[in-house]
Amino acid sequence: MASAKQQENLLLTEHFTWPPISLIDDIINAVNEVLYRCTDTFEQGLSSADPALLGFADRYAAENRTPEKDDDGSNSFPEAKLEIEEGVLKLETLMENAVDKNFDKLEIWTLRNVLCLPRGEEELGRWVRLGHYENLQIPPKDSQLTPEALYALRRKLVETQKLNTALVAEKKRNEAQIARLRSLLQPTVAPKLETSPNGHSEQTPASFAFLTHTPAAQSLGIQPLPQTSNTTSTTTQPLTTHTTFTTSQLPYLRQLLEGLQPHLATTSLPSTGKQGETEELARERRVYVESQSKRILEKRGVDTRDGVEGIFEGTRVRSDEVRGLESVVGAMAWGRKVDGVKKEDDEVKIENGDGDGSEDAEGEAMDTS
Repeated sequence: MASAKQQENLLLTEHFTWPPISLIDDIINAVNEVLYRCTDTFEQGLSSADPALLGFADRYAAENRTPEKDDDGSNSFPEAKLEIEEGVLKLETLMENAVDKNFDKLEIWTLRNVLCLPRGEEELGRWVRLGHYENLQIPPKDSQLTPEALYALRRKLVETQKLNTALVAEKKRNEAQIARLRSLLQPTVAPKLETSPNGHSEQTPASFAFLTHTPAAQSLGIQPLPQTSNTTSTTTQPLTTHTTFTTSQLPYLRQLLEGLQPHLATTSLPSTGKQGETEELARERRVYVESQSKRILEKRGVDTRDGVEGIFEGTRVRSDEVRGLESVVGAMAWGRKVDGVKKEDDEVKIENGDGDGSEDAEGEAMDTS
């Protein structure tokens, strides 16, 4: 349970709508801002003043020191700026300590004597009723209220909100459905046109208007629905811009067209015929097929640096390998041709009875083998 001092602070905070300590803090912050502005102005004044007027020239003379000369030839005191900054910082620290000490006393005195309840009546906070609590009926404490009961009430509230949302949506759907059914049962009144000779509006029969608006339905006691006019249709208004004005502007339009015709030949976009479009499509198709073929062949390990035309399954044969194979085949064909010629010569010699020829043939045969 909160103590008497805490109850007092809660009561004052609720009454003022702000904590009592915040008022003292705002006062102290405002005083500190004024203090900092004073020290900044004091430092700017000392920095802009002549160091000789601040006693630095007398100090140099007492110490038998010669001041330095700046570009303008006047005396320069480099340590003047540093001493001014240190002095202002010390003054600011001294004033901050004085403000903290004195305003701490103000805070304690204000909280004890001003922003508080009367002395000796600390228990008064339990019996004070503020203005916004008047005529407020506090329900009696329910001893049977458990966390489970609170959870059940929350669930009931959520389900009630969901049911309310569903009922509102169903109401809107029913209203739309009723509007559509009314449009089928009752005839719509056509808009009244100002140009009509008789000036009477015509009725457009609805699909199921015979159920309520025919004499047979009325004889059965069916009351017809009230006729409603089409709210979206409006009476036609005469044209403000008529054909006379349009025809009067035709000469001016012809003049503009004649002035623009010389520029049409130079500024018009080049027209592309069907033949150019067909060639472009064929070129794009060819490039696509070649790129896809090259990608597939590269996946299979085929060298495609020299192109992909005429490549089938297997490794690509280089041009130097083809020339080597052609030379080998040519040499083999030439050797077979020479052997055939020699055999024919040997047969002719044998038929003529030339023994040397047989020996030569055997020798040649031996050499050949």
